[in-house]
Amino acid sequence: MSRRGGLDAVVIGAGVVGAATALALAEAGLRVAIVEAHEPAPWRAEAPDLRVYAFAPDASALLEQLHVWPAVRAARAQAYRRMRVWDAAGGSELRFDADALGRDSLGHIVEHSLLVDRLWQRVRGDARIEIFCPDKLSALKQDDEGVKVELQSGSRLQAKFVFGADGAVSRVRDLLGIESDAHDYGQRGVVAYVRTAMPHEDTAWQRFLPSGPLAFLPCADGRSSIVWTLPTAEAERVLALDDAAFCRELTRAFDARLGDVLEVSSRAAFPLRRQLAKTMLVGCVALVGDAAHAVHPLAGQGVNLGLRDVAALRTSVEEATRRGLDPFSAHRMQRWARERYSENAMAAYGFEAINRVFSNDALLPTLLRGHVLGLAGRLPPLTHLLWKRAAGL
Repeated sequence: MSRRGGLDAVVIGAGVVGAATALALAEAGLRVAIVEAHEPAPWRAEAPDLRVYAFAPDASALLEQLHVWPAVRAARAQAYRRMRVWDAAGGSELRFDADALGRDSLGHIVEHSLLVDRLWQRVRGDARIEIFCPDKLSALKQDDEGVKVELQSGSRLQAKFVFGADGAVSRVRDLLGIESDAHDYGQRGVVAYVRTAMPHEDTAWQRFLPSGPLAFLPCADGRSSIVWTLPTAEAERVLALDDAAFCRELTRAFDARLGDVLEVSSRAAFPLRRQLAKTMLVGCVALVGDAAHAVHPLAGQGVNLGLRDVAALRTSVEEATRRGLDPFSAHRMQRWARERYSENAMAAYGFEAINRVFSNDALLPTLLRGHVLGLAGRLPPLTHLLWKRAAGL
């Protein structure tokens, strides 16, 4: 059994948000331990990850500050310069263009495994971060000295603060006894890579259907990554189709916006639910990322919200250390948790409301929603405001 004291923070979970949390704290000069159950598999360019993110500009800016983004961009990150959003029932479409917004791009499409790989390269190279992997959290106890963490390996850590970044099924959240407001949408997100007859035009496309939104996201190899939201039974049906039948149904669902879908990769599906922890902070333990908030993927904001937790934490900690103050004082962390909870809750319920309005065939919403999209698209200040909100700027 080993004992490790003198730590400023322990981060439980080393996915995208957990690794970024550890790096942000280390960059502020703190001593950090990170605990992760599994060593991530190396990213391989020839095996694209089906799980991709629509990375917002503020997310890439954070990774730039953590000296990770250049390595991600050099490997494979597809910038998208336009977004097109429209409803299957008709009406006008909502358009976002980088040129009109004075931007080089609206964001980037990046694979999950690539992000984790490059973040881990930085974590391994930072002498201020101690890695416990493979290992898992067994118990934690708070006292006047901070938090005592016990791992399944028998290692015991003592730190001023602990961050739970261990995903939607969070051991940290369970040990703290934090309840969650959860709702199962009865939907699954079908994901795959497809090749279409026409190029993707560096554009992120989203069509609202009564069954749920369908997104085509542009990828660096000319293909598109799809996220097709469907009721669970329907998702299982389309997963069972052969490739030719799947391509035909997908072409119809997308209204052949990029011509015929010619090829499809292997496919997968994941259940969709909203889960919002009722608090992000208990004493000297805080939740970040999916441990605190899981949201509907229709706006691609899940990982962006998690990284905004990290960016706000980084700003707070750096301000405190610069002024010689306690970065984890109760007042400071309560303010961080209150502000992040408010934004995350607004996003979670806002995405749910959009999904409910657009993912049904009731008469009144059907008559109104296309016109609402068109109205937003015809008001440049509103379009700019909507995009700035999504981009975190």
